[in-house]
Amino acid sequence: MTHFIQSWIEPKPVLPQARQSFPNATLKAMIIPLLIEQVLQMVVGLADTMMVSYAGEAVVAGVGLDTMVYTIFIYLFTAVSAGGAVVVSQYIGSGERENADQAASQIFHIAGLLSLVCMALMLCFGSSLLQAMYPETEEATMGACQTYMWIVAISFPANALYNAGAAVFRAMGQTKITMWVSLIANLINVAGNAIGIFVLKAGAAGVAWPTTISWYAAAIIMTYLCMGSPSSRQLLQRLKLTVPVEVRIRFRQAIRLFPAMARRILGVAIPNSIENTLFQAAKVVLGMLVATFGTSQIAANTTGQTFWSLAACMGTAMSTVFITVIGQCTGSGDVEATAWYMRKLTRLSLVLAVLWNVMVMILTPLLLPLYDLTSETKQLILIIVAIHNVFSALVQPFAMPLSSGLRASGDVKFTMWASLFCTVVCRTFLSFLLAKWMGMGVIGIALAMVMDWCIKAALDIWRFRSGRWKEKRII
Repeated sequence: MTHFIQSWIEPKPVLPQARQSFPNATLKAMIIPLLIEQVLQMVVGLADTMMVSYAGEAVVAGVGLDTMVYTIFIYLFTAVSAGGAVVVSQYIGSGERENADQAASQIFHIAGLLSLVCMALMLCFGSSLLQAMYPETEEATMGACQTYMWIVAISFPANALYNAGAAVFRAMGQTKITMWVSLIANLINVAGNAIGIFVLKAGAAGVAWPTTISWYAAAIIMTYLCMGSPSSRQLLQRLKLTVPVEVRIRFRQAIRLFPAMARRILGVAIPNSIENTLFQAAKVVLGMLVATFGTSQIAANTTGQTFWSLAACMGTAMSTVFITVIGQCTGSGDVEATAWYMRKLTRLSLVLAVLWNVMVMILTPLLLPLYDLTSETKQLILIIVAIHNVFSALVQPFAMPLSSGLRASGDVKFTMWASLFCTVVCRTFLSFLLAKWMGMGVIGIALAMVMDWCIKAALDIWRFRSGRWKEKRII
């Protein structure tokens, strides 16, 4: 069986061994740490939700509503970093070390400035924004929502710098480093949550402050490692992370703007940011819709999203692999190898997604008793998780990782417009149709989401087969 799967994953005709820059052992060494990192983040999310549930469903609902807004900014910082990672990976593929260093430094510059602006805006106007968005929300829920937002807004600069550093290491394929930094941050977060909820009984603040503190710890460590100083390399050697550092940030290049390089990064980052931001904005609109369904359905949607995120871990990990592999192949100018790896990684994503989602579906009913939620809420969670997981296994590999591959090749405008059409138009319309007008509630929201994936997957497959992505250039 294993031999059959392995032979099916390799596209025919097989690319000559000398041109396979990423053999299976290298791909495995990249994927496993990325998956562990994603799982760690999701386990922390599950732990957060479980612990917050003991503070009451109003706090669970409040944090959930706020998370949808907060995630807009996280997606924005991630999009900028991912855009930079595409540029860095292409420079690595082309062998232009100096340009790769400058691109890495500019990711820090752009992400840092952007995060400071976003933090200032949310500290000044965040409370008013939440009240305007959720006017019908109960007072206790709104109080938790505002408390959580004010505290996590302080973490924006740290989040942006961590993502910038993680993008640089991932562009090099050095995913073990990001995994260990993520592990440290998540341990801080979990320990802080336990103290905040059970010892200090601080409610939403008991979850928010550990999140902020953990992001700053991660940002400091990641920035230090990205500098590539002798002491940071010695630290990596002690941790047995002795992968040669190919790219590093340079302080002088990180504190000033280099317009030409910034344009290249923003040429990928802006479409990616628009795509990710409007995707999350659509989720916020749908969150406003969910907010009218009552506390039970809000809590089901909030908890269900945590399980959805766990199920999507494999797709997220493979998306990062696509950026590294396709970016470097594109930078090297080997179009045939780029197309071959695009097919291979898509097939690999499909196999891994099926195996992963089956496991998550088995775990879901075992984990639900740990939540202090009503039986009605738990039943809703089981239904929406089942809907999500089937399509996450069979459809999402084409709608998410393959899309990242197209973006890494330079086809950024197509992926942006396809996502905007599918998410902003299709998902939003179908959500209101199924959830509100047909009275299906959060089940309708879940169905609209997977229909969006089906449309996006069809568009991505068509674009790849058309070959038009081969005509795009970034560097």
